[in-house]
Amino acid sequence: MRFKEVIAMALTSLGANKLRSALTMTGITIGVFSVISVMTAIGALQNSIESGISFLGSNIFQFAKYPANVSAGGDAQKKYENRHNITYQQALRYSELMEGSAREVCLKTFGHDFKGQAVYNGVKTTPSLTVAGSNQSFLTANAYTLGYGHNITDEDVKFSRRVLVVGKMIEQRLFPHESPIGKVIRLSGHTYTIIGVLAEKGTSFGQSQDDICIMPLTRFFEDYGEAKRSVNIATQSFSQETYNRTLDKGIGAMRMARNLDANQPNDFEIYSNDSLKSAFTSIAGVVRIGAFVISFIALVAAGIGIMNIMLVSVTERTKEIGIRKSIGARSRDILRQFLTEAVFISEAGGILGIILGVIGGDLLAMWLKADLIFPFGWALAGLIVCSGIGIGFGFYPAYRAARLDPIDALRFE
Repeated sequence: MRFKEVIAMALTSLGANKLRSALTMTGITIGVFSVISVMTAIGALQNSIESGISFLGSNIFQFAKYPANVSAGGDAQKKYENRHNITYQQALRYSELMEGSAREVCLKTFGHDFKGQAVYNGVKTTPSLTVAGSNQSFLTANAYTLGYGHNITDEDVKFSRRVLVVGKMIEQRLFPHESPIGKVIRLSGHTYTIIGVLAEKGTSFGQSQDDICIMPLTRFFEDYGEAKRSVNIATQSFSQETYNRTLDKGIGAMRMARNLDANQPNDFEIYSNDSLKSAFTSIAGVVRIGAFVISFIALVAAGIGIMNIMLVSVTERTKEIGIRKSIGARSRDILRQFLTEAVFISEAGGILGIILGVIGGDLLAMWLKADLIFPFGWALAGLIVCSGIGIGFGFYPAYRAARLDPIDALRFE
């Protein structure tokens, strides 16, 4: 028999038992859906996370009081809260020690304790602007680009000037038909002159990165207080080759600035883009393994269901097998027909599971405001696994059907 005839006969047999075939296929669909939906959601979230945590520029490491991913509450939070803040004087001391050893050193702090709202000519922004105090290295350290105007200078920091570099969203909201350069706005109760506008950066974790206002660090301290604030210090090495050497020297300089003895542990956190990505990648890897194990169990259970249904099918169609053999069908034709039925059920369930899984995973990613993806690798792996399940669990029933004696089969009632 030609292969297309085998396929046609297999499909005809499955069509004669639509409900049973559909129920058997559902088991495969559920197993594949569970793994594909989880992998799609994790892949979309990981892409978003990896792009979102790239808030530092290239070849940059950062010192801070808190780690980047500390959770609110609990003993871990108290541990970091009990640390002394990194003061402005300590940050300046660090900068002096690193002079000549790093390309740039960025000192920055953020106003998380007050509402950042800008007002110009009666028009207001949302009361959720990010207000930062920094120096001229903020753009490099945080992967921003200046759109037009000019950046904060060392003199602006030295003389605590009332100047601002603002994000694209603020420009669009307050100055839709004019340039904001040179305009005076009111920000959280204080007045500032806009000197520069950042190029659009987009969103991260569903949050806009274009609703930011940057002022000289000294002006920030004068207007919003210094006593209870900690300074973050971002350092850029001259190249990737000198990164580790710069990091080692930076840790030593930070310990000196913090007056730590040789036997005292670091009382500050160190992180970079790579370390943050590695942490998220390891978490995603554990979730993937868990999802794969659960889905594997579901697929094995579905495979056992296929074997059971195919054994029942062989018993019900014993006389049909005897008639086909008596008129010339070979054992391998019978084997191929039943194997084709098993593989078709498995693959149909797999394709449906992939489609539903991608839709489900991307809907979850959309709800979490992550980029949508199609996991081609996992989809291909799903089809291969489904083929393996169809062949593996369908082979024994197909072999039993092929080994039936035509005389005994014709006598079967």
